[in-house]
Amino acid sequence: MSLGDFLRKQFIDVIQWTESGPGVLMYRFPMQDMEIQSGGALTVRESQLALFVNEGRAADAFAPGLHTLITANLPLLTNLQNWDKAFQSPFKSDVYFFSTRVQTGQRWGTQQPITIRDKEFGAVRLRAFGMYAFRVSDPAVFQAKVGATDAEYSVGQIDPALRNAIMSGFTTAFANAQVPFLDMAANQAELAKQIATAVQPAFAELGLVLESFTVENLSLPDELQKRLDERISMNMIGDLQQYTQFQAAQSIPIAAANQGGMAGLAAGIGAGVGLGGIVSDAMRGATGHPTPAVPSNAAIGAGAATVGATAGATAGATAGATVGATAGEAPTGDTKFCLNCGAKLPVAAKFCSSCGAPQS
Repeated sequence: MSLGDFLRKQFIDVIQWTESGPGVLMYRFPMQDMEIQSGGALTVRESQLALFVNEGRAADAFAPGLHTLITANLPLLTNLQNWDKAFQSPFKSDVYFFSTRVQTGQRWGTQQPITIRDKEFGAVRLRAFGMYAFRVSDPAVFQAKVGATDAEYSVGQIDPALRNAIMSGFTTAFANAQVPFLDMAANQAELAKQIATAVQPAFAELGLVLESFTVENLSLPDELQKRLDERISMNMIGDLQQYTQFQAAQSIPIAAANQGGMAGLAAGIGAGVGLGGIVSDAMRGATGHPTPAVPSNAAIGAGAATVGATAGATAGATAGATVGATAGEAPTGDTKFCLNCGAKLPVAAKFCSSCGAPQS
C-alpha cells in the first residue's frame, strides 16, 4: 500500500448508514482517526435523521436526502468551529444516525398488581397489559439524554424506562378518571386514550413520540376476582329469604321420600328463613335502605312449624296413596292354589299369575 492510498483512507467522502436490523434507534458513524472531506456527501435515507455533534454539542441536523457537506449546509458546525465561509479543509465531527421508523409491537404490563382507589370497591389491586408504538422525533434530545456517545442504541435498552413511564401514567389516568373499575373495564379504549395523554410528556422528554397505545386486558388478581364473582352471584339471587323458601319448596318431594327427612327439612327451613332475614337486613343497612322489622324467634318457629306441618301432610298423603295403591293391587289375607299349575295365589285372584289359567 502506497503512502497516497494510506492518506486517502483518512478522509471520508461519503457518509451513510444502512440499518443492521429492526430495533436500532441510534447509530454513531465510526470516525476514529478519520476526517470528513469538505464537499463530501451525506446520504440520509427515508425513515432516518442525521445529526452532527461537535465536542458533545449538537450542531446541524439533516432530514432524508443527499446533502453536500460544505459550510453553507453546516451553519451551526461552522459557528462552533469558528470557520470562515471559504473553509474547505477536512474536519472532524461526530455523526449520528437515527431511525425514525415506528417501533411497533412493544408490550407493557403490570409485573405486580398495583393498588388503585376505586369509587365502588374502595382500594383494589389491578393488573393490566397491552401494546404501544413509538418513534424518535427529536434526535438532539434523544442523543443528549438517552443515547449519549454509545456506538449503537436499541429499543431493548430503553424499554424498561418506557415501561416505568407507562405505569406512572396508568396510575395517574385511573386516579383522575374517577370511574368505577367495572365501568372502566368495559371502556378500555377510552382508558387507553387517557393513559396515552398522561404518558406522552414523559416520552417527549426523551425525544420520542407515542404513536399508539392500547389496553388489551384489565383485571383483578385471582383471589379478588373470586370475591367479585361471588358478589355478582349474590346480586343475581336478589332476596335471600325468598330464595331460601324457594329452595326449601323444591326440596319437599325429595325429603318426603326419605325416612325422617321432613323433620330435618322443617328445621332447615326455620334456620334458612331466619338466616335469610338477617342477611337481607344486613345488606339493606349497607346500602342505606330502611331496615324492616325483624321477625321474632317465635314467629320464625311458627313459620317453620307451619311449613313442616304442610310438608308432613303432603308426605302423609303421598305415603297413604302409595300404600293404598299397593294394597289394591296385592291385598294381604288367605291364599289358594291355581287349578291348573298349583301355584300359590291370593283368594281374590281370577287368573293365575304363573300360567294365566282362569280360576273360576
